[in-house]
Amino acid sequence: MTGIRQLANHLQLSIGTVSRALNGKADVNAQTRERVLKAAVELGYVPNQSGRSLRKGTTSTVGLILTQGNSLGENNDNFFFGVIHGLQAALKKHKLDLVLLLCARDEDPDSFLQRMVAQRIVDAVILTATRTHDERFDILRRANMPFVTLGRSESLGDASWIDLDFEGIARSSVARLCRRGHRRIAVAVPNVDANLGPLFLEGYRQGLADCGLPFDENIVFHAETSEEGGYDVAGKVLATEDRPTAILLIAELMSVGLYRRLGEAGLTPGRDLAVIAERESPVGRFLLPRLTCFRLDLDALGRMLGEMLLANLPAFAENYKDVPRGKIWPLELVEGESDPPLRREERSRPTG
Repeated sequence: MTGIRQLANHLQLSIGTVSRALNGKADVNAQTRERVLKAAVELGYVPNQSGRSLRKGTTSTVGLILTQGNSLGENNDNFFFGVIHGLQAALKKHKLDLVLLLCARDEDPDSFLQRMVAQRIVDAVILTATRTHDERFDILRRANMPFVTLGRSESLGDASWIDLDFEGIARSSVARLCRRGHRRIAVAVPNVDANLGPLFLEGYRQGLADCGLPFDENIVFHAETSEEGGYDVAGKVLATEDRPTAILLIAELMSVGLYRRLGEAGLTPGRDLAVIAERESPVGRFLLPRLTCFRLDLDALGRMLGEMLLANLPAFAENYKDVPRGKIWPLELVEGESDPPLRREERSRPTG
């Protein structure tokens, strides 16, 4: 382990400069800050107040990394609050505390994690909002810091993970709509580099293939997973020459904006556009028509995530040796009124 004095000597910088770089102060230029953070990870820098290590079972802090705005707060539902409840229950059995590490919306997530690792604020982390190719996995491996992920990635390697069954949701939704007469089915996916987007889109493709329907890039809409994103998607649907009769939404919050935009155009959700959303949230219960979506046990998901992390900590691993290293989490269909069978006059409409 390396203290701040040894780190400063190695870099031939003053202790003050190293300290300000580690704490993200604005008066340190970006190149110096990056150099300090990388060296801190490589040399195993440990601040004085964090000298204990969960890997030896002697500290009690785990960090859940979230992005403000995208993961928590603005334009979000209760997903992470439910997960946190179960996660805390699993960790509390071993007197471990959970802290939230909030990455600002405008901060690079890789740099944020590197800073957290360099400061040794926590000794184990849970990653969220995983990307298809995610540099954060290598940052944690180089630092020898235990971690698990809520989400899959091509960078996973042997890391432990849980992810929602995005492929299964999309595939079964297309099948449901197809059985109800729909042949022109659109999909809305995130406009950011989140791995859940490609997974959802792949399930959508598989569902179309199962039904013998063609894939049309023109009705794949990329948008924010928010009310505003749903409003934008509805506008694109209305502007499509051969308008879809149904749509799958990657996030239920999008349905609020979508319903609003359809109403402005004099159209009724369900009757003029069938809608199925990826996951139930409180807003769906108050929409008319009531939204067809999917439900999961957030508390159980959080508990499993906590047990997976404990299985990666040598001090507790023996008690959790039967916990899987990876799991696709199932969801249950909640039938609403937003995806009725296609009306008879619409069934005869040719598709282009």
